[in-house]
Amino acid sequence: MKNLLSAICAAATLLLPGCTPKDPVEARVDELLSRMTLSEKIAQMNQLSGRTDMREAVAGGTVGSILNCVDPAEINELQRIAVEQTRLGIPILFGRDVIHGFRTIFPIPLGLAATFDPALVEQGARIAAVEATASGIRWTFSPMLDIARDPRWGRVAEGSGEDPYLDAQMGAAMVRGYQGGDLSSPDAMAACVKHFAGYGAAEGGRDYNSTMISERSLRNTYLPPFKAAIDAGAATLMTSFNEIDGIPSTGNSFLLRDILRDEWGFDGMVVTDWNSSGEMVAHGFAADLKDATRISVNAGVDMDMMSHGFSAYIEELVREGKISVKSIDKAVGNILRLKFRLGLFDNPYVDASAAAQACYTPEHLQAAKLAAAESAILLQNHGEVLPLENARRILVTGPMADAPYEQLGTWIFDGEEEHTVTPLAALRKRFEVVYVPALAYSRDNSTAHLAEARAAAAGCDAAVVFVGEESILSGEAHSLSSLDLQGSQSQLIAEVRRSGKPVVVVVMAGRPLTIERDLANCDAMLYMFHPGTMGGEAVADLLTGCIAPSGKTPMTFLREAGQVPYYYNHNNSGRPCKGNETLLADIPLKAGQTSLGNTGFYLDSGYGPLFPFGYGLSYTTFVYSNIRLSKQRYGTDETIVVEYDLQNTGHRSGTEVAQLYIRDMVGSTVRPVKELKRFERVSLDAGQSRHLRFELPVSELAFWGMDMQYRVEPGAFRLWVAGDSASGEPVEFEVL
Repeated sequence: MKNLLSAICAAATLLLPGCTPKDPVEARVDELLSRMTLSEKIAQMNQLSGRTDMREAVAGGTVGSILNCVDPAEINELQRIAVEQTRLGIPILFGRDVIHGFRTIFPIPLGLAATFDPALVEQGARIAAVEATASGIRWTFSPMLDIARDPRWGRVAEGSGEDPYLDAQMGAAMVRGYQGGDLSSPDAMAACVKHFAGYGAAEGGRDYNSTMISERSLRNTYLPPFKAAIDAGAATLMTSFNEIDGIPSTGNSFLLRDILRDEWGFDGMVVTDWNSSGEMVAHGFAADLKDATRISVNAGVDMDMMSHGFSAYIEELVREGKISVKSIDKAVGNILRLKFRLGLFDNPYVDASAAAQACYTPEHLQAAKLAAAESAILLQNHGEVLPLENARRILVTGPMADAPYEQLGTWIFDGEEEHTVTPLAALRKRFEVVYVPALAYSRDNSTAHLAEARAAAAGCDAAVVFVGEESILSGEAHSLSSLDLQGSQSQLIAEVRRSGKPVVVVVMAGRPLTIERDLANCDAMLYMFHPGTMGGEAVADLLTGCIAPSGKTPMTFLREAGQVPYYYNHNNSGRPCKGNETLLADIPLKAGQTSLGNTGFYLDSGYGPLFPFGYGLSYTTFVYSNIRLSKQRYGTDETIVVEYDLQNTGHRSGTEVAQLYIRDMVGSTVRPVKELKRFERVSLDAGQSRHLRFELPVSELAFWGMDMQYRVEPGAFRLWVAGDSASGEPVEFEVL
């Protein structure tokens, strides 16, 4: 009855004589706001965790959103109390961290980025939404769009790596997948882009740490993925834990009002991260929780996640004139708008009997398997050891060979390890397998069973060693100063190598590890960021050649952690490394006090990274040729047409990720040495060649220059089409 009355009132508002017709949702928001008391408004701004009994809080009208409640029967009961027993009948918004799958777990987001396949990423997000909404979850705290250039930071696992363009493409794809074509559809889940902003630039890779980002860098590098996701229709946004230049993001009105609302026109809802409002006290930016509440609301936050400050202090702050009722109405309006757009007022309940049937369908599992296969990066394949077509009997060893929970990766609250297919289980269907675990888990320092693994390998046609990280070693609050394989894993690889048999290493990890020494002890290496439920089946398909690897590195792989930060799209110094400098081992004793080349490089770790951004081999080879532009000079309103030929020059079918990079040679501020602007997955049969093209509007060459204006600056440019960020020959063009 309450919902019916609301609809009648809203319709009447639309028909008032002399008034411009309002958007139906806006009319309903205004009508409901007009009937709410201040305490009822404050309740909508309060989000609590459902790890305890929420019935009293809901019945008392003190909560607008609940997270971490996933039982559909419990969700329906709480929703019934909210809709039928409170004065206004406003439904609860139920949220959950659905990061890379709900029940059917896909590769971690960094692995999804390695696919360079936005369509597949969108499909994965759609599957996650279908499964989660069947249990009543209508809001996910994903995608994470933090540019991450430091693999020591554990949360690199949750993002798309170091490149703004790739991050933007993946983030927009996730938003489309989660939300579908109609946000009011029962299987649509509101996306929440996070963390706004600069969180991935935490000093030293230590989670929650300070960041020092200039406004120009913020706009050129860190904000574009957020803008792309909002342009894709993202319904909500989350503030970040970090401060930028001394201002915590949850209290940063420049970010939340000036940029997000005024410049970008965002009309969605802004939520804090878990207690990020309260943490401004620890930052030293707020005197106490009451002060933090004042700062947060006035900065532009709509909903508080678990600081309890909004519910405790907003009413008092309004009475004191420190927060205006207008600010409260704006915040609550944003929350109600989201609930109306999600259709919660009209359809608040979920069919609890259908929740289980929505998960683990054959289509979902097949998509997860394909995503895991496409995410695998072939880093090395000496002597074409892979695929293992001539092997009958193989050794399977290592702590990640049969670790169903660990291969799911970080942030899998609802993943079920009993549904995980491990490499051991999948490979037993394809080979005669000798299984020697050797190590109990990735941090196991024991060497007692390494010789057993070597002896077993000697009696096999090949050895496959599964190493990496347990899922708990990456993700939030899991930063590392060393990026080497943990425990005795490197010793295991070296010991198996002594068997004399071909050695294949498969890494399953949450970040790019420093695996140079391990490459020296194997013939082939497949790198997989935790691949999820169907990772084992994907590995089996890859090792047997049913599918060729096509993943590309979404972050630069380093030789050692001391190179951090190292990323491909850096600015040049005045003395860039040339690659022929004297290294540490070559310096003679009592050398004269010269600068050994006068360029910027590390004496001990060499001239560059282990593998560049965008790198990945296949079981075949590809050649780019005849790269040409539609013309040599372009106006700022024109489109650059790039044509090229791509040939599969090997003896197997394969998929290449063709990548287009540009460089602005001279700018009003120093520009990156390369920037990714386009990419495309291209599948070719053995010997096949295709004539392909990219189209790049000149407007996409714009940046925030010296005068802090966003524009394309005229001048000379270079352009590359290649298989990674370090390959290819440039062609030149000019912008007039």
